[in-house]
Amino acid sequence: MKNILVTGAAGFIGFNLVRRLIKEGYRVTGLDNINDYYSTDLKYDRLATLGIHKEQIAEDSLTESKTYTNFKFIKTDLENRYIIDELFRESNFDVVINLAAQAGVRYSLKDPYRYIDSNITGFLNVLESARHHSLEHLIYASSSSVYGANTNMPFSTSDNIDHPMSLYAASKKANELMAHTYSNLFEIPTTGLRFFTVYGPWGRPDMALFLFAEAMLKDEPIKVFNHGKMERDFTYIDDIIEGIVRLIPKPPSGNTNWSGDDPDPATSFAPYRVFNIGNSNPVKLMDFIGEIEKQLGIQAKKDMMPIQPGDVPKTWADVDDLYEYIDFKPRVGIEEGIRNFVDWYKSYYLADEKVEAAVRS
Repeated sequence: MKNILVTGAAGFIGFNLVRRLIKEGYRVTGLDNINDYYSTDLKYDRLATLGIHKEQIAEDSLTESKTYTNFKFIKTDLENRYIIDELFRESNFDVVINLAAQAGVRYSLKDPYRYIDSNITGFLNVLESARHHSLEHLIYASSSSVYGANTNMPFSTSDNIDHPMSLYAASKKANELMAHTYSNLFEIPTTGLRFFTVYGPWGRPDMALFLFAEAMLKDEPIKVFNHGKMERDFTYIDDIIEGIVRLIPKPPSGNTNWSGDDPDPATSFAPYRVFNIGNSNPVKLMDFIGEIEKQLGIQAKKDMMPIQPGDVPKTWADVDDLYEYIDFKPRVGIEEGIRNFVDWYKSYYLADEKVEAAVRS
């Protein structure tokens, strides 16, 4: 089986991808710096389910999983180019899936330097290592945020994306441009994935579903931005993972019909491709909240607020080209997806509280 590096392996998507790849028999190396953008306890708990325990981990060194013989983990920064190059040289990866990044649209207004360090410099180090070490396929995370001020729906990968609304979005567009450059100069097959509002068990605490559920269970008001007039193409985590796994053995080749007179941003004469990966079914924010209320059996207290700087009111993915390429469309709707999240949230966060309450009584 292929030897795969997954960066951002302690993150939401990365962890779920690693878990799937391990079960399918791939040889997997996970990389993450386990930064404090959100709870490091959650990140370590994700890794623990993969047989990597906090007390085992040594900085910049590979750690063997105690559960899976085909999984290793290294805690390091992508910005450390010497460690990254050494890892590539010693591991002889066939495929790299780069999911590591400083996430969050709103946080990019507070600490922009983190986005340049991680999303630009870190990605450059991945590209340089791929350049110097033979690689069959580089898959990397882009984002639906690159569509920025675009209002033509659904968002198509053939659309112009020259008007980002946040530095995070700009950094993701930069990743796509950087990848194309390396595909052109060094014939590295690269596939960029524009993720659309991923949610599900083990999700990020800074995302809407997590924040809403937490606040409602604490009987606190939820913040509803743009006075609820928002729509998102919510995409369940298992659908995202299925799409990535199907793409692994399908590196792009140059598009022989590509023309510089009428350039298609989604493809190239080089081995380069960009796909949307979303549910292609935008959901109104108030309907999303209503489903959470239904699953929790709680009526939310709502604090209506204006739209946040950098946010867009609606996202909607055109995924026809991805479906044609891998014969797959996302299948999980919000009722099933939110139910699965709520079940996980209660088991992860509330089980210990119930035990402590029983002991106290």
